[in-house]
Amino acid sequence: MDNLSADRFWLTAMAPPLLAIAQGAGIRRLQQNTHETIKRGTHPCQVEHSALLRYARGVSHKISSHVMIPSGQLTSVPVADIELDRDNPRIRKFLEMYGEDVTPEQIHLALGAGGDDTGAGGGTTFSKLKNSILTNGGVIQPIIINRTSDGRLVCIEGNTRVALYQEFLSEDVPGNWTEIPALVHDNLDEASADAVRLQVHLVGPRPWDPYSKAKYLHHLRHKEHMPFSEIIDYCGGTEIEFNRSITAYIEMEKYYRDVIPEDGKFDATRFSGFVELQKPGVKEAIYAAGFNLSDFANWIHTGKIYPLWTVRSLPSILKNKRAREAFLKHNAKKALTYLETPDTDKALENASLLQLARAMTSMLQTFSFTEAQKLKDDPSNEVAQSLFEAKEAIGDLIDFIESS
Repeated sequence: MDNLSADRFWLTAMAPPLLAIAQGAGIRRLQQNTHETIKRGTHPCQVEHSALLRYARGVSHKISSHVMIPSGQLTSVPVADIELDRDNPRIRKFLEMYGEDVTPEQIHLALGAGGDDTGAGGGTTFSKLKNSILTNGGVIQPIIINRTSDGRLVCIEGNTRVALYQEFLSEDVPGNWTEIPALVHDNLDEASADAVRLQVHLVGPRPWDPYSKAKYLHHLRHKEHMPFSEIIDYCGGTEIEFNRSITAYIEMEKYYRDVIPEDGKFDATRFSGFVELQKPGVKEAIYAAGFNLSDFANWIHTGKIYPLWTVRSLPSILKNKRAREAFLKHNAKKALTYLETPDTDKALENASLLQLARAMTSMLQTFSFTEAQKLKDDPSNEVAQSLFEAKEAIGDLIDFIESS
């Protein structure tokens, strides 16, 4: 791909939200410029924003080390000719629940009800996107389309925007909804399509919900056999994080789906409970107490484990007789009231974060191998669990400190 094509791809596919901010122009003006420059085949910000262009080239280089994405054409495409991407995790999840023969209206429901309205991960919610498009009379950021060898136009990025345009057309909403700005690629292979989805929805400005991310990671790892090293190159993160997410998806599908009645709803927002299940010591504690993962799935389904972060307290709850009884009779939140709150020395309570960090570092540097081995052999014990909680809290603070 030549530099101009790479610049155009990333500036049109990835950067417009940043470009809108960088320009300091009104949304309507940017939208007008976008439509005008479609006719010229260039992007309105292609020359102005050299810093953003360098960033776009950097991202493009990162992907091109694995996948060469062919150049696309920026144009307007009739909405009626566009097919929604059935490999989109939210759509695929819906198809698996209700079968392949679903109506466009049902697919629209899947896109609108796929966990978007939680606002988790900083992504734009379905309702906010709908209101924004109505307010501004259209979209600023072009969708990405793959024109297949048989001439089909499949939307690989921007399915929700296409679904909204189709909805506006069917409901005779005032406005021009017959065509939508699009970057059209000819006959993208699956690796190139995966690269687009990964960049936009796993680390980009419009992330999927956690369950959909894990579903797609599972597809890439177990269906496409993509190496972890390649996934990490695309998304960042670590192999441990991706393994936990994929395992959480597998176990939710295997155990949670089994406890849902035929007329019940598969609640993908419960996914975080299965992510917590992957923390060290949790499964061991469940099995040691005479339960299994089917029991765990049922606890999630019936609300015994709520809030979902209480999963990490299961080792302490299941080891404490009164807490365990309260958990089985009521829920985890009630069980936590029976756990002893450890007494802390006044000196510790009044210590600064600097003092605590130095004391912890000093203690760990002199910690014996024998004691460390004991914790490793029994990760569900109280000391190990407290260390896991401390690690998570410290990690969150460090991530915030290091964030730009």
